[in-house]
Amino acid sequence: MINKDKMKKEPDEENNLDNDLKEIFLAGGCFWGIEAYISKIKGIVETKVGYANGKYENPSYEEVCNLDTGHSETVKIKYDSEIISLQKILEEFFKIIDPTSLNRQGGDIGKQYRTGIYYSDEKDLAIINKVFKNEQKKYKKDIVTEIEPIDVFYIAEEYHQKYLEKNPEGYCHVDLSLIPSDILKIENSTAELVDDYNFYECSLEKFAEKKEARLKKLSSKEYEITQNNATEAPFSGKYNFHKEEGIYVDVVSGEPLFTSLDKFESTCGWPSFAKPIAKDILIESIDTSYRMLRTELKSKIAKSHLGHVFDDGPKDMGGQRFCINSASLRFIPVSNMKKEGYEKYLSLFKKI
Repeated sequence: MINKDKMKKEPDEENNLDNDLKEIFLAGGCFWGIEAYISKIKGIVETKVGYANGKYENPSYEEVCNLDTGHSETVKIKYDSEIISLQKILEEFFKIIDPTSLNRQGGDIGKQYRTGIYYSDEKDLAIINKVFKNEQKKYKKDIVTEIEPIDVFYIAEEYHQKYLEKNPEGYCHVDLSLIPSDILKIENSTAELVDDYNFYECSLEKFAEKKEARLKKLSSKEYEITQNNATEAPFSGKYNFHKEEGIYVDVVSGEPLFTSLDKFESTCGWPSFAKPIAKDILIESIDTSYRMLRTELKSKIAKSHLGHVFDDGPKDMGGQRFCINSASLRFIPVSNMKKEGYEKYLSLFKKI
């Protein structure tokens, strides 16, 4: 018996795609890895993970895993057909699954982990069949990937969305390094002015070196907060009412985290920011300490505990509040950014 005493999810029936956007639904085992891989490809505009083509309405993750609901873990993909073709997306998809394995991918076993291609546009069927036949030539065993029209798609719980971005060390049966460099999407900064992907790739060693040196120089307060998840008393942090222009970096490694441009005053008692300096530079994870359900934030390289993120920030700034301990941060004023090696971020400040 399906338990309906839970938050209901309605089918995702948003079909008002932009002019050149198309959609396809792909199932290939645990949807975390499929989404992580596909979302990094140029031309992919949006991905959502959810449950497709099952027998019951509004299934939860637990029900899909433990009951015979008939759903498959699926990724809904919106893509720009002028940048990437459906054929190319499917070819990449087949690279990361075993299409001859029935109801199993990697270490995941069950009908919900079956492979499938679900389409909403009948015109796509010819392309799907073409790729399917080409892939079959590579195997002696029959491919069991099902090809069906999309019947229904329920968006999965929020913690599943972009799971591996929030939890980089989480389980994944997909080799994310297989994406060819010519179709790999490079994410820009939130201000669309700084290429932080290359910045981090080129700076991993530098930040790691800083971490080892700085750990020995941290105050007891800084150490307890960044390394042991402590929290400073409200209104006690040195950056709570700080208004100078510049950037805030990880006190341990020096990773750039926030800018004064996105800082706002709140009544919570800790420095508050509307967003990080760039996408994907923070690690998010579920925190259930103190009998609360919160989203913890850590820096990507040093793994320093920073604080938490909430959805009660200013709506005109995006609606989020990144609530950060002052002791986890070090401030670098605009006048010192070039000297300390953060010159590329000067472009964020229009007065410079």
